[in-house]
Amino acid sequence: MNAPDRHRDWTNANQRLLVAEFARLKQQLGGAGDAEALNATLEAASEAMPEPAAIDRLVQCCGLSAFERDVVVLCAGVEMDAQLAAQCEIAGAEPRRHGATFGLALAALEAPHWSALAPVGPLRRWRLVEIDESAGLARGRLRIDERILHYLAGVNYLDPRLRSLLREAAPPAAMADAHRAVCDAACNALAAAAAQGEAPLLWLSGDDAPGQTDVATEVATVLGLRLHVLRADDVPAGPAEMEALATLWEREALLLGSALLVSGGAEALPAPVVRFIESLRGLVFVSAGQPRTLERPTLRFTIDKPGPVEQKRLWQQALGAGADRLDGALDGVAGQFKLSARAIQAEGAQLAPALAASDHPDELMWSACRDLGRARLDELAQRIESIAGWADLVLPEAQMAVLRQIGAHVRHRLKVHLEWGFADKGARGLAVSALFAGESGTGKTMAAEVLARELRLDLYRIDLSAVVSKYIGESEKNLRRVFDAAEDSGAILLFDEADALFGKRSEVKDSHDRYANIEVSYLLQRMEAYRGLAILTTNLKGALDVAFQRRLRFVVQFPFPDRVLREAIWRNAFPGRTPLNEIDTGKLARLNVTGGSIRNIALNAAFRAAEFDEPVSMAHLLHAAHHDAGKREHALSDAETRGWL
Repeated sequence: MNAPDRHRDWTNANQRLLVAEFARLKQQLGGAGDAEALNATLEAASEAMPEPAAIDRLVQCCGLSAFERDVVVLCAGVEMDAQLAAQCEIAGAEPRRHGATFGLALAALEAPHWSALAPVGPLRRWRLVEIDESAGLARGRLRIDERILHYLAGVNYLDPRLRSLLREAAPPAAMADAHRAVCDAACNALAAAAAQGEAPLLWLSGDDAPGQTDVATEVATVLGLRLHVLRADDVPAGPAEMEALATLWEREALLLGSALLVSGGAEALPAPVVRFIESLRGLVFVSAGQPRTLERPTLRFTIDKPGPVEQKRLWQQALGAGADRLDGALDGVAGQFKLSARAIQAEGAQLAPALAASDHPDELMWSACRDLGRARLDELAQRIESIAGWADLVLPEAQMAVLRQIGAHVRHRLKVHLEWGFADKGARGLAVSALFAGESGTGKTMAAEVLARELRLDLYRIDLSAVVSKYIGESEKNLRRVFDAAEDSGAILLFDEADALFGKRSEVKDSHDRYANIEVSYLLQRMEAYRGLAILTTNLKGALDVAFQRRLRFVVQFPFPDRVLREAIWRNAFPGRTPLNEIDTGKLARLNVTGGSIRNIALNAAFRAAEFDEPVSMAHLLHAAHHDAGKREHALSDAETRGWL
């Protein structure tokens, strides 16, 4: 017999049992019928249940006495059986008062006790029934909670009052081996704690929030439970609302057989939310930053995104036969991007058909992974379209060699770190970070663009005004968001004018100096831990903290271009389609300016020539050069412009 048939049989049997229960209560309230015959019918209906009836499950879950059980059935019968409702009206001391009252229950039902309506008793503790207290406890009408009424009828669903707050977690389609090991460890630890009579929290931290949800779901499944997820931000602030939420959830945990995951992201949870979590009964998971202390016994596990080797296996599983067309491209994808198993599974399902039809599946795969990280980073930093190539970058050969070496380090990290074992020696010093130092306009940002284009990675400029905050601790939070978002896509981070953020640590004279130093120390830590390429640019190399310079793998000094370099920059300043009229790059190279100024002068000259519908000439360039010098408040000398006209 399949599951739908078994459920249908149970539902029919459960309905027959309720009918028998209502008949018994009608007889106790003075109705017709033989008590022995009714009890025999009820016993037969109970024995015919293929599984425990809903009322019996409720009794077991909530710890109801026989009298409390009958009160619940009586209140349900008033709603479901018109004859029982009429019988209650006839039997009541006040015939005009519709429905059941506690006084009627005390008078008519077996084994009555006043404590049944105590606020701490199960009827009110679990909000099974509500009472109209305006008429007093004895005469006030009892009404069964709608959720409980439907549960007794065999319809088990999440309480509508919680639907906007909770979502049920889907079982993971794939998991990393390391995460499965955490599941096994968690189940063993829970079993050991249960043997000691403890019910600990399971606190999950790390950088893989979807992975934490998958681990919690898998552990709950092993224990025969479902899992519902509650966002920490949705926990109400008021104590009364918090208590009501706790009560409703604990009741749902019993009725649905579910565990709860409170998801708070990477940040530490506020103290009131932590206290709310600690007050919950049943199996509770927390996905958030680790707190210092907890009053409730806690099992702690760290769940980070899978490593490159594991990610490659997950991609192969998600893509199926399509992975064979990628040749060695999966190694590069797994080494560059840091994705959760859930993200890989979802993206793989969408990519598989497209990869099968594509003539360039490796490029399609790389672009899809790169795009995954853009949604988060675009909200935190400015993405720069990388158009410039190596031919556009004019630098001395020594600097060009270092830039090419930076690209090689990023490309071959997986081979050196994992295959050749350098990561086994520790994670410290494995980060690829670089300092580009030099005057404004010497090509620092363009060099970052060139690297991003060659490596096929996104380049993001960090807006320091949006990151640095005057409020203590906010700068670290802002930077954490940037680094965490960048980890997924392996984007290149460009801290422009970084001396403003990564400056020398000051001598501690007051609390603000101490917190400023904490920010710098945090930045040092994140720079070393970041898997991607982080580039710092500065006009004042001497302003950088010495500790930063020690931790930077590359330092590239962008010199002020000499005459030979300036002439090379001038030759590249005009696109091939630009009409030119006897441009002398040798004479232009006498102009003592940076490459950035050269590009501005060439662009302004082109606009002036377009205005007069003429080819770009030395006259247009002379006018643009004087305009640029005016901006810099530096007049041009005769030696620089002699012979231009």
